[in-house]
Amino acid sequence: MNKKVITILQYVFFLGLGIFLVWWSARDIDEHGWKEIKNSIAHANFWVLFPVLSILFLSHWIRALRWIILMEPLGYKPKKSNTFFAVMIGYLANLAVPRLGEVLKCTLLARYEKIPAEKLVGTMILERAIDVISLLIVIILTIITQTEVFSEFISQYFSFKDFQWKSLMSYKILLIIIGASLLAYFISKYFLFRFKRIKLIHNINKLLRGVFQGLFSIRRIQHKALFFFYSISIWGLYYLSTYLGLSALNETSVLGLTETLSVLSFGSIGMIVTQGGIGAYQIIIQKTLLLYDISANIGLACGWLLWLAQTFVVLFLGLISFVLLPIYNRKKV
Repeated sequence: MNKKVITILQYVFFLGLGIFLVWWSARDIDEHGWKEIKNSIAHANFWVLFPVLSILFLSHWIRALRWIILMEPLGYKPKKSNTFFAVMIGYLANLAVPRLGEVLKCTLLARYEKIPAEKLVGTMILERAIDVISLLIVIILTIITQTEVFSEFISQYFSFKDFQWKSLMSYKILLIIIGASLLAYFISKYFLFRFKRIKLIHNINKLLRGVFQGLFSIRRIQHKALFFFYSISIWGLYYLSTYLGLSALNETSVLGLTETLSVLSFGSIGMIVTQGGIGAYQIIIQKTLLLYDISANIGLACGWLLWLAQTFVVLFLGLISFVLLPIYNRKKV
């Protein structure tokens, strides 16, 4: 199937899923529920959103600085401004087409900073792996600090019938996947070595070497402490923005530090389920806040408020970066 057709189908699927979830989350809200939401928003403290937007901006800036640290072992140190522009344009692209942003930000930075794109892809994959690990740590902290609440969430929204049978099957599937992966690895390695003089195979080898160089750049990081500090700061700022965002509504302003951790954990999962998190993020925040006796209507309103703040920052900074990047580098290209 044509690559463009696959991209369009992917776009339609995730956008359609998001729209469906928006409809599904609002379908049962009656007149009283809408009045409750309007009343909550009417008495909201929107001034709190200004520091929230500033904090989210800072988190994106630090993410750009962390990406530069991953490129330094490869012998490149791009300008901070170009790296930040590329990061924000990548986020903006992800709102339109899932995963397009990762490719686009590497392509843009490769163009303006003369860095091989395949090496940037490796650093991007590494960065995403670090984000996954960071999210897992946040989820583990949530489980440790709120075991009862987490158990209630799992038992309420997931079924564990026939658990032993499913576990057994999962182990079999895992073994098959591992075996198939090893077989594919050795076969591909043989062909890439055997026919390395062919131009196409040579280009594939070059691409793979660049990706792996980017992936293993973490072993040669020069500023390990700073990299660690940036990684903690990114998620610390996410946490702080969530905490302040919850304080915007009177009903959720009573929630504390541990409750904020739950909202951050489950909300982060929601952001990757659908395109830009639309629909899924709001529903997950709604279900999470139900565990703390926040009504479904207020929980949904809070989910939309937090989502809009995050999306606004991406749209605003992404569009500005899209305009400024070619202007800033006009003499280079």
